[in-house]
Amino acid sequence: MSDTSISPASPLAWLKKADKVILTIIGVFAGLLIFLPDQALDSAIFTGQSLGGIIIFLIVAVSLAAWATATGLDKQIAHVFSGNPTKTIILAALFGALSPFCSCGVVPIIAGLLAAGVPLAPVMAFWIASPIMDPSMFFVTSAVLGIPFAAAKTIAAVVMGLGAGFAMHVFAKSAVFANPLRPMVTMGCGTNTAPLAERTDPEIVWKFWQHEERRAKFVGSTKETGWFLLRWLTLAFLLESLMVAYLPADFVGSWLGGDNWWSIPLGVFVGIPTYLNGYAAVPTIDALLNLGMMPGAAMSFLIAGSVTSIPAAMAVFALVRLPIFGFYILLGVVGATLSGIAWQVTMF
Repeated sequence: MSDTSISPASPLAWLKKADKVILTIIGVFAGLLIFLPDQALDSAIFTGQSLGGIIIFLIVAVSLAAWATATGLDKQIAHVFSGNPTKTIILAALFGALSPFCSCGVVPIIAGLLAAGVPLAPVMAFWIASPIMDPSMFFVTSAVLGIPFAAAKTIAAVVMGLGAGFAMHVFAKSAVFANPLRPMVTMGCGTNTAPLAERTDPEIVWKFWQHEERRAKFVGSTKETGWFLLRWLTLAFLLESLMVAYLPADFVGSWLGGDNWWSIPLGVFVGIPTYLNGYAAVPTIDALLNLGMMPGAAMSFLIAGSVTSIPAAMAVFALVRLPIFGFYILLGVVGATLSGIAWQVTMF
């Protein structure tokens, strides 16, 4: 009888152990080089420029998450966010709408909060509100689309954050939403799985660099979180480059214009795969509005894209279990649709 076991040195064994995300990136680029060499170069440039455009935000977000881990602040935040649910959800939604993090940059912070035991309700409120608006985005949106549009988008960020937080609070006790992080996701956080009331978390040490163990935590968290995001965002931007290349903007504009009842929900579902980033989307929406795009469709497009864009959604998918991911998508889609309808009614 032949031995069917896989040798540790065999190619199949290597493939089983290899990083699936990296293999997918290599596979996509290999396919493009063979069948669409010009697009391969365009996709490589797009991916590089997209990563370069958010690198500062990612560095800040990853560093903050690692700093919170090394100092022990993440454990203390868990206690603060475990107080009165109404208060924590409101604070999380307001802070999210005012924070300077994009939908991708907020992922490592969310991972740290979840790993530290912060309840899902305030985390979801912050998670939904954060990518919709930030101070710099408010000024860019005001300059291009007008102060009323920027103010309405800010209000939508807070309201959606509140709605997401309270909705999550209602369902959080369900077994479906237990243990939100995927088993393989540790993010260097040194998760303490004991109930918050039973924890004896260490005190905060602001000068963590003076302690070897805490320095090691900072370095380990930075490497693990940074590598986690770099892989997934590279794949996400690569796939996004193909969507941008083969989904013409004039096609999007023609379907989102007019007085069709389906323009607003369509704006949501088109915004998810075609949204580039907040700063690039604003002038694009301005051009589409000039071509006849419905105001409500413009609002739904921007909100849906900012919350559930392909890069952000893939990072979330890699981070949390499927029920949490599905609920996150549902909240983004419903919130963007209602925001678009509200803005359309306001404009008319």
